[in-house]
Amino acid sequence: MPKGIIFDMDGLLVDSEIISFKMYRALLAHHGILDFTTNDYAINYSGHNELDNMNNLIQTFNLPITTTTGLHYVHQIETELLEKGVALKPGAQQLLAFLADHQYLIGLATSSMADRAQLILKQNNIQHYFDALTFNAEINHGKPAPDIFNKACTKMALAPNEALIFEDSEAGIQAANAANIPVICIPDMHRPSPIILAKTVAVYPNLTAAIAYFEQ
Repeated sequence: MPKGIIFDMDGLLVDSEIISFKMYRALLAHHGILDFTTNDYAINYSGHNELDNMNNLIQTFNLPITTTTGLHYVHQIETELLEKGVALKPGAQQLLAFLADHQYLIGLATSSMADRAQLILKQNNIQHYFDALTFNAEINHGKPAPDIFNKACTKMALAPNEALIFEDSEAGIQAANAANIPVICIPDMHRPSPIILAKTVAVYPNLTAAIAYFEQ
C-alpha cells in the first residue's frame, strides 16, 4: 500500500467541471458561438490548466481577443458561480476521513490557481485533511506532463512508488503515468477511453466505492 495519496480537485473531489464548462460556454456565446457542448469541454479542456485552455479556445474558435482579456472575462463569471458554492463529489468527505484515520499522507495537486482552490476547500471544510497543496503556478508544464505530481511528491517527501494518485481526466491519468505513479480513476463528465483506463490500477464509479481499494 502507498504511504501518500495525491488528489486532483476539479471533477474529482468537487463538482466544479460544470462551472468551467459554463465559463467557456459564456465566453464563446459572447462571440456568437452557440454550439459548445459538455462533450466538447470534456474531451478538449477537462483536466488542463486555465491558461492552456484559454489559448486553446482562442485558437480553435478564432476569437478576436487576447489571452488576458479572455481570462478576465471568464474569471468574472467564475467568481459569481463560486460564490454560490461548489458541492463535493459523492464520497469525498468519507474517503478523506478514512485516509486520515489510517494515517496516510494526503496531498492535493490541482491545475487550479491557489486562491480559487483554497476557497473551494474552505467552502467544503476539507482543507484540514491535506498535508501538502500543489498548484499550477508552481510548475512549468501542465497535465499531461508529470510536473505537478512530481512537485507534490517532493513536497510530501514521497518516492513515486510510495504514492497513489486519484484522477478523473485523461490528461491527469497520462500525467500520473509520466510520473511513474499508480493512478485510480473516478470518471466525471467524460469517461476516459479504454486505452487510457488500461493505464490505471483501478476504476471506481465514485469515491465511496474507492475505499474498498484500501480495505483489500
